Amino acid sequence: RYGLERSYNETLSRGKESVYMNFFAEIFANIHDTIFTREEKDGDLVLSIEPQVQTLLEDELIKAVERYGADFAGGMIVDPRNGEMVAMARVPGYDLNAFQDVSNPLLYGNTNVENVYEFGSVIKPLTIASGIDAGVITPETSYNDQGFVILNTKKINNFDLKGRGPGTTMQDVLNESLNTGSIFVMQKLGHDKFRDYMLSFGIGEKTGIDLPNETTGLISNLKSTREIEYATAAFGQGIALTPIEALRAFTVFANDGRYVTPHLVKEIRYTDGTTYKTEVKESEQVISEESAYTITQMLTVVGDTMMKTYGLSFPHYSLAVKTGTAQVALESGGGYYDDKHLHSIFGYFPAYEPRFLVFMYIMDPKGVKYSAQTLSGSLVNTAKYLSTYYNVAPDN
Repeated sequence: RYGLERSYNETLSRGKESVYMNFFAEIFANIHDTIFTREEKDGDLVLSIEPQVQTLLEDELIKAVERYGADFAGGMIVDPRNGEMVAMARVPGYDLNAFQDVSNPLLYGNTNVENVYEFGSVIKPLTIASGIDAGVITPETSYNDQGFVILNTKKINNFDLKGRGPGTTMQDVLNESLNTGSIFVMQKLGHDKFRDYMLSFGIGEKTGIDLPNETTGLISNLKSTREIEYATAAFGQGIALTPIEALRAFTVFANDGRYVTPHLVKEIRYTDGTTYKTEVKESEQVISEESAYTITQMLTVVGDTMMKTYGLSFPHYSLAVKTGTAQVALESGGGYYDDKHLHSIFGYFPAYEPRFLVFMYIMDPKGVKYSAQTLSGSLVNTAKYLSTYYNVAPDN
């Protein structure tokens, strides 16, 4: 048993000996709809997954994998107001109508909840937002970017090995994804406060999503005494998160400074006529509403810049965005591949009254350097589809 069937085994049980074994196959094969009715069942699960949106997300990820010869890609779409997952995908996959023919059991796994990755620069907004919330920086705060920082005898560079000089602002740090700027903010916060903010975003703990085998992020760097460990964590390297863990952290920006527990089941309808609705579980205030608004303004500038650079448009909507290009850790540990990267991107819209947050990632795309090249088009295409499908009111 896998997925929701495993999480909700008691609800899906049939009699004493039979178990409904093809749950996910029926969801995504669209055999009838997402409310399942069969004889001799204890209850029906009503899902937040929307089959047509699920198909769209899978198609966008498949196109990206094929275009860039990548190992795999994953993505999720969530309503940041209540944690309802609208779509969740990992490609390539397998035929859900013939899952019994799959020879590799690892394909049954869900990388969105079971695997951890160093996501790189998509983590920078968490660092910047923490600095804003703590009052140690504003978007206009500037520093002298020399292009590198030396810590514990190690040299940390910007991605392009270039410095932007004096007057480099925090908005520049996000626009140009500067490692040195993230380190600057971490140092302004100090180790303890930086770590406390990261933990308050839910980093290093399970999200509680209603799927089995969820893994916890690896954040031992945040317990170190070495400056360099905090520095790399500030720009998303050296700490590894599950995609669902990262997604939940990003919802803080889109939900007035709080995150909600992601889930796929909206309600359970029991055969005795009672209904259990999934409770929306919201965190304590991670950052203030004002800080969430400020980081959203900054990420909207990033989104506008990205779309202009790559000839994309999302008319009448504001789109808050951050991309990330991360080194991939060696499987043996103790370093990184020279020629292998993980690209990722998240975006939410309408930026100031968000209905959806989209997160995508792709492993080892070939022939391209940066995630904006591989995933910006997929993000914008997905946002356009969602805006039309759900008739989302424009905000710009």
